[in-house]
Amino acid sequence: MPKHHIKIWVDADACPFVIREIIIRTGLRLQIEVVFVANQSIRVPKSELLRVITVRDGADIADHTIVEQLQANDVVITNDIPLAARVVEKNGIAIGSRGEVFDANSVQSRLASRNVMEQLRSAGVETDGPRPLSQKDVQNFSNSLDRTMTRVLKVKS
Repeated sequence: MPKHHIKIWVDADACPFVIREIIIRTGLRLQIEVVFVANQSIRVPKSELLRVITVRDGADIADHTIVEQLQANDVVITNDIPLAARVVEKNGIAIGSRGEVFDANSVQSRLASRNVMEQLRSAGVETDGPRPLSQKDVQNFSNSLDRTMTRVLKVKS
């Protein structure tokens, strides 16, 4: 049984394997339920703390599932900026796989940048995709997740 009422939600379709491993270790160490939501089947170790929700194919179905079930102070791991914005609106905490913790200001800024890039792409301008995840990014993510969980668990106790 989970030791804490908060959950870690993972937008799992595009979550890098190394990040998924860090999330799993953190959830097991802290005795927090981790819920992976994806459009495809994913494997996680057998544990009552780890759950996978496989949703039907379709744009944003996984995102809607996370937002519907999210409670205040739950943590969501996602690189999807519109989802991060919805999480912040519901008083959840969104963390990107490079370690950025989104708040109301940063998520709005990232959403605006994303929208500009999307307009450029739809106008035919070629833009670079995200750079590959580096070891420094992985360390930043791990540190951000640890700091966030420490803060959230202090608030809940």
